[in-house]
Amino acid sequence: MKYPLSEKYNTPELMGKIMGPNPMKLEEELLTGHKIPAGSVVCDLGSGQGLTSVFLAKEYGFTVYAADLWSDPEENRRFFRKMGLSETEIIPVKADATALPFGTEFFDSIVSTDSYNYFGRDPEFLDQKLLPFLKKGGYVYIAIPGMKQDCHDCLPPELLLSWTPEQMDYMHDVAYWRDMVSRSRDAEIIEVSQMESNEEVWADWLRQENEYAVGDRKAMEAGGGKYLNFIKIVLRKK
Repeated sequence: MKYPLSEKYNTPELMGKIMGPNPMKLEEELLTGHKIPAGSVVCDLGSGQGLTSVFLAKEYGFTVYAADLWSDPEENRRFFRKMGLSETEIIPVKADATALPFGTEFFDSIVSTDSYNYFGRDPEFLDQKLLPFLKKGGYVYIAIPGMKQDCHDCLPPELLLSWTPEQMDYMHDVAYWRDMVSRSRDAEIIEVSQMESNEEVWADWLRQENEYAVGDRKAMEAGGGKYLNFIKIVLRKK
């Protein structure tokens, strides 16, 4: 697919801030045809260094809470100001996804790009830890790295060139994630499907020179990408 919105951010400075396969392209595909009302208050859950939060605020006009446990809110705040966004448009928050510091039904929507697989593999997470903060009828949009078919019983040697079995356990297939979210009492499943962006977003990441991108090249150059995909999950709170 084409990425007219994401291409605006294709600069060395901004691409140097990505922490994995291009999150803005993932988010652009994820939100194609989205149903989040204009002007919504949105949680960018697992926002990292804030690129996806900037993308949500500038390209979609949402008021964004950039929630992340590992990034520095002050550093993100400086980045947001540099990108021309005010404190009323985008708010950095240091937050654990399993203990979010917001009020009940605070958000109109929740978006999570390339992070939900770290905390969402608990069947109780949706109902107990996430959906209470979403208004009734609000949407959750999730893009996560996955596998075309689960192969944890016999991991391909190509993948083990870059990742341990424990790291690979964060990646699962569409069937796994459909089963996981179907256990929620409070969420209606709108879509769980394979995304188109896999090759494109990985290529952007592997061009970076940080140690993590360089480490990932071993598996991908050996053909490990043929086992991997990205998965789109769309849910609506009942």
